[in-house]
Amino acid sequence: MSQPVPAASLTGKTALVTGSSRGIGADTARYLAQAGANVVINFRNKAPRAEKLATELRGLGVEVLTVGADLTDAASVSEMVSAIEERFGSLDILVLNASGGMEGGMAEDYALTLNRDAQVGALKAALPLIPAGGRVVFVTSHQAHFIHTTPTMPEYEPVARSKRAGEDALRERIPALTEKGVEFVVVSGDMIEGTITATLLERANPGAIAERRESAGKLYNVSEFAAEVARAAVEPIPADNTRLIGDTSSFGV
Repeated sequence: MSQPVPAASLTGKTALVTGSSRGIGADTARYLAQAGANVVINFRNKAPRAEKLATELRGLGVEVLTVGADLTDAASVSEMVSAIEERFGSLDILVLNASGGMEGGMAEDYALTLNRDAQVGALKAALPLIPAGGRVVFVTSHQAHFIHTTPTMPEYEPVARSKRAGEDALRERIPALTEKGVEFVVVSGDMIEGTITATLLERANPGAIAERRESAGKLYNVSEFAAEVARAAVEPIPADNTRLIGDTSSFGV
């Protein structure tokens, strides 16, 4: 794939991508680094994977900081932000990519805690570091973005509703962000081939991904969708603060 963000266009900027040791987050961090940004790789429990990515990205000539932080733990997030401030002084791009809720063995309210409360908490903690001209990107799915008007698979509905609650809570902060000169955009995509969520969903509902692929005509893979997230970090913000990626004909747009 060609480089989605022009080379050197982010030189001197710093970007934090939550949940970036693997998957969409890792590829988003990779694309931003290719454009010259210094990158903060956040992980919860995949330190070796995060360090491997960091080594790769440092080879591009940018600075990389890896920080283990559980977004549902306010103290952990605070420590991460302090480490970013100490290393870089400011934060130009915040990509809220980490999400979940289909994992086994979690508390009943885990999806809402991670996909709503932790997203808002991460933004509040990082905002003092984000200067005017900075940008916040929230990554979600069509199944969550359109959950109020289009039903989704029962196995995914609690996660979808929690992610939409997170999106709504973040959107409520747009006026305050705008007053500070910070831009905000939601990037919503269809099911993404190769993600952990898709794997767990397929396990719970065999055939679900193939059925959605047939309905949509195409599903983006991880690197393709990550390229769209990276573009959202730099391209002009749509009037409704929303970038819809992939087919939306099934969602009553």
